[in-house]
Amino acid sequence: MGGNQFKRMQGEVTKRFINCLNYLKDNYHIPSTRQFALTIGIHPQCISDICRNKREVNNDIIEKAVQYFNLNPVYLFTGKGSFLLGQPSIEEKYNPILTVVTDENNNERIVYVPVDAQAGYGNQLHDSVFIKNLPTFSLPGSQFQSSTHRCFDVTGDSMEPTLYTGDKIICSFVDPDNWLTGVRNNYVYVLITKSSVVVKRVANNLKKNGTLLLISDNNFYAPYELELKDLLEVWIVSVKISPFMPSPSNIRNGLHNEVDLLKDTIADQSKLIQSLNRTVEKLLRENRSPISR
Repeated sequence: MGGNQFKRMQGEVTKRFINCLNYLKDNYHIPSTRQFALTIGIHPQCISDICRNKREVNNDIIEKAVQYFNLNPVYLFTGKGSFLLGQPSIEEKYNPILTVVTDENNNERIVYVPVDAQAGYGNQLHDSVFIKNLPTFSLPGSQFQSSTHRCFDVTGDSMEPTLYTGDKIICSFVDPDNWLTGVRNNYVYVLITKSSVVVKRVANNLKKNGTLLLISDNNFYAPYELELKDLLEVWIVSVKISPFMPSPSNIRNGLHNEVDLLKDTIADQSKLIQSLNRTVEKLLRENRSPISR
C-alpha cells in the first residue's frame, strides 16, 4: 500500500472514529470527549486534537475504545455496520424503509391503520405486505400530495377534549433526521414503539436528556417520558375527522330538557320530604305521653 493511500485510509478511519464519538455524546453514553479520554486512559488533549483534525487516531486508541465503549472496528475500518457492536446497522436505524402505497397513476395514498391493526403495527413497520394490505384512501388538497401520510383511529379518553374515541387523525411523517429539532413542543403527535401506538401532546427533551415528555390533554392522566431508543416512527397530527354530531341548537335543547326534568325531580322529592316530615310530627304528637301535674 502506497504512502498516500495509507494516509487516506487513516483519514477515513479518523472520520469514522469522530462519528462514533459524536454518537456517544448525542445518545448520552458520555458527557464529553474529555470523559471519554479519561475513561480509556488517554490524555484529553489527544482526543481533542483528533476531533479537530490535527492528528489521526491510532490503533492503541481504537483498541481501548472498542474495549471500553464497544466501538465497532468493522465500521471504523470499512464504514459498514453500526457505530457500536451489537446494534442494528446504521442504514437500518437511521434510514428505515418507509413503505408507501400508490395508485395506478403513481400518486401516493393515505394508509389507514384501524384499531385492530395498531397492536401489531410497531412490529410490522417494514413489512411491505402488511402495510399494503391495510386500507388506503386519498384526500383533496395539495398538503396531502407533498408528503407521506397515515391515518390512525383514536381510542380512549386521554386526549379529551381535543380528541375522542372514534375520531380519525391524519398525520404527516417526521423523518428521524428531524426528531431532535423538528418535533415541536405542545403539538400533537402519533408516536410508534414496538409495543404501542400513542397519541400525545409532546415536550421535546431529546437534546437535553434523550426523551420526549408525553402529555395528555385530559388532566386525569399524568405525563410520562418516552426514550429516544424506543421510538420507531413519529407522525405529526394535521387533520382530525370526527363522527357526525347534532347541531348546537339541538344540543342546547336537549340540555335544557334534561335540566328541566332534573328541576321537576328535585321539586317532587322536596314535596315528598315535607310530607314525610309532617307525618312524622303528627305521629310524635299522637304518641306523646300526657304530662303529670
